[in-house]
Amino acid sequence: MRPSARIPSILAALALALGGAAIAAPAAHADVKACEQYVAQHAPKATDGAGEACYQGYIGNLTSCNASLVAVGASKGVAQSACEASR
Repeated sequence: MRPSARIPSILAALALALGGAAIAAPAAHADVKACEQYVAQHAPKATDGAGEACYQGYIGNLTSCNASLVAVGASKGVAQSACEASR
């Protein structure tokens, strides 16, 4: 393959890779936001620690998510529902 033909191929592959990452990134953030919004609506006193707890739920650590939300003032039911929303 000629060097002049390689450059467009490399640029096309790079554009596809970056485009895919940009499309996937907002979806991940939306799940944590859904959890935080659920906490804000159902347990407003527990919003201080909701961000980190919801992130724990998002990465699959539901036990930590639930325990963290209960520790900052959410009921067990609200914590469980919020953590499920983060997934």
